Amino acid sequence: MGKVRRTAPHEEWVEMYRRGIPPSRIAALDSAPATTVRYHLQVAKKLEPELETEHAAALPRSEGPSTAFLTMMQDVVDFYGTCGRLPSAHAKSPHEATLGRWLYLRRREAQAGTLSPAVRDRLDVIPGWGLASKRKAEDEARWQKRLQQVKEVRDAGGEWPRHQKTPDADERVLGVWLHAQRINYNQGKLAPEKESLLNEVLPGWREGRPRGRRPRRTPQSPGDR
Repeated sequence: MGKVRRTAPHEEWVEMYRRGIPPSRIAALDSAPATTVRYHLQVAKKLEPELETEHAAALPRSEGPSTAFLTMMQDVVDFYGTCGRLPSAHAKSPHEATLGRWLYLRRREAQAGTLSPAVRDRLDVIPGWGLASKRKAEDEARWQKRLQQVKEVRDAGGEWPRHQKTPDADERVLGVWLHAQRINYNQGKLAPEKESLLNEVLPGWREGRPRGRRPRRTPQSPGDR
């Protein structure tokens, strides 16, 4: 069975999000790539600026962090104060490894925008604790931006952007990005979620521009010389 192509934004996903269902849960319920769901929701938010507010209002009220959670957070802060560094999830010490894994999950939440402001404020006493997630979030935002820019070019009837032999700097930026996606795909390094999103948003992205052949020269007859 072929992959289902949905015109963004997919109405059912938008309504689920409006009811307070997070993108990751929507993706799991509909067996869809999370990156695809997030893309559709980004389009929806541009059309409906109030959508984010409605989603937040529909979220279930939390009773606050548990005592164990607060203790773990304080242990992370104390670890930094004592050792002068962040705990590693791969440390030999079981205690440090536990702290490292806990902090990793908080970074993931910060990246997804679901981290409690109170937890963020407490962790912000540790310089740079969220830099890893910040860089990843910036890279992901840049990738999504390039995807949308190439889509706009194609929707306007433009050709696939070139990564070389073009004087247009903007075209070259998009061409380099698209060329990198093709290289990653050919080398098996492209994330399945991104491949699925490229297939849905930019059909034919792997083939690119058709390679035209030079017209054959017609042999001249002796009388034409």
